[in-house]
Amino acid sequence: MNPRCISSECLSTTGFSYTLSLINGKYKMTILYTLMEFGVVRFNEMKKFIQAEIDSINYANALQALENLDFVLEADQLVHREEYPQIPPKVEYSLTERGKSLIPILDAMCEWGDRNRL
Repeated sequence: MNPRCISSECLSTTGFSYTLSLINGKYKMTILYTLMEFGVVRFNEMKKFIQAEIDSINYANALQALENLDFVLEADQLVHREEYPQIPPKVEYSLTERGKSLIPILDAMCEWGDRNRL
């Protein structure tokens, strides 16, 4: 077996790079974790749960990011968005089967954090 040589490799062609492109970004992992832990979640519930992680100065920007992220995660087929035609509007989020396939990775991150928390 020939040893790999970094000069002939490209990070962008790896599975790691693809996975990172889906989960990298502000609040993406937080949303995925929230849905993993709680299943079907409404936007305001998620906002309230995540609020503790958001600096109060950046709260307005964070809310805008959260509102945009649901569409990104839905486009990547990780999150299902169910909108109910009622007043007031009701929208629920859940992981798709593709999103659920990330659960072992998220679980491993949680376990690592629990074991290595300082």
